[in-house]
Amino acid sequence: MISTRSQVGGTDMTLDQLRSQHQGHEVRLEELKSKTLLTPEEEFEEKQLKKKKLRLKDQMELLRRMAS
Repeated sequence: MISTRSQVGGTDMTLDQLRSQHQGHEVRLEELKSKTLLTPEEEFEEKQLKKKKLRLKDQMELLRRMAS
């Protein structure tokens, strides 16, 4: 049986943990989107969150492929 765990940043993560982090980033991005104007720090945070979400999505897809 193939594990649904992945090494992310040196930490062993399950698919559920990856999904949870991805959702947390989505919630924060929605908060930022609701603002009329972002500070430079918030703009930077938004870009970083988008990159993190994409990496998490890639990790989740890899785990799904390995499990099937």
